[in-house]
Amino acid sequence: MKGQGMVVTSFASGPTTLPPEVQEGLAHDVMAWRSSGQSVLALPFTGPEFTEILDEAERDLRALLHIPSGYRVLFLQGGAFAHFALVALNLGGQHQHADYVETGLWSRRAVGEARPWIDVRLAARGDGASLPPPETWQLSPHAAYCHYTSNETADGLQYHAVPDTGSVPLVGDMSADLMTRPIPVERFGLIYASAQKNFGAAGLTLVIVRDDLLGRARPGTPAPFDYTRQAKERSRVNTPATFAIWVASRMLRWLLDAGGLESAEERSRRKSARLYAAIADGGFYNAPAAERDRSLVSVRFHLPTRELEGMFLDEATERNLLYLGGHPSVGGIRANLYNGVPESAVDALVAFMGDFQRRRG
Repeated sequence: MKGQGMVVTSFASGPTTLPPEVQEGLAHDVMAWRSSGQSVLALPFTGPEFTEILDEAERDLRALLHIPSGYRVLFLQGGAFAHFALVALNLGGQHQHADYVETGLWSRRAVGEARPWIDVRLAARGDGASLPPPETWQLSPHAAYCHYTSNETADGLQYHAVPDTGSVPLVGDMSADLMTRPIPVERFGLIYASAQKNFGAAGLTLVIVRDDLLGRARPGTPAPFDYTRQAKERSRVNTPATFAIWVASRMLRWLLDAGGLESAEERSRRKSARLYAAIADGGFYNAPAAERDRSLVSVRFHLPTRELEGMFLDEATERNLLYLGGHPSVGGIRANLYNGVPESAVDALVAFMGDFQRRRG
């Protein structure tokens, strides 16, 4: 059997792997959740057991991010892609405008999805290899909000500090790097992120929204997509993604037990530093992103030819180093180093890269 006896490692952009202890706990919960005698899959979302799950998840999330009072936490569906439009529906209107910072594939898609619902004005645009510094953004003081993508997974770019947009509410798509480092939540009007990269499984999108931004939804916004209605009903206007929320709860507890987001950031920096050092060693591999903007969680690099990249991916798969292909829009190689990816996985990838370079370089 191919790769028998070897550890299988996923570097996928999502869903990503979960820590073994989290997986083991979830396997038990599927059979019997705590002392209830019921599978966690069958808990009714209106019952006291699921209310307990929601309470735990929100409590641990607030503790990890130090979320101040005056912010609501919503556990919703649709993936971050759906919220490209839902942000505009909830925070703006047809007679308002919003500033957008376009820095890569996902921010471009956010712009495209928002345009039918609000007047989109580009405050800045990146060049694909670097990010426009926040001090160069052309912001409107009358914008309903300013939207940016903190980490462009396809392009391997990341803002390492939270921008200051003054009195204009800052909206952050943080799907790729939320829960990988401490952030000043009080600098944001709204944060949204899919769970399947750093704190859970596919099917859940987290929204953290400041109270004063509620009540602005465009007339006709469907009830399940209305942030204000979901806030009033504690994310239960419709049936929530109950199991995905429980997965997130277990992952949030794991992050707390592992030292919180300060420790998560230290692990992220160690993993990415090892990989970028391997890329820089010998000139065989190339990371096109500007060094100051290189992502700590989505490491993109290329080999001298596409033929070599194909060979690299085939041989990596043979060694059970999986899902390393770059996004189709940019090609190359991409290693996603989310919270569930252990440091030993990066060591295995770095060792393979050195071996491949010696044989093929």
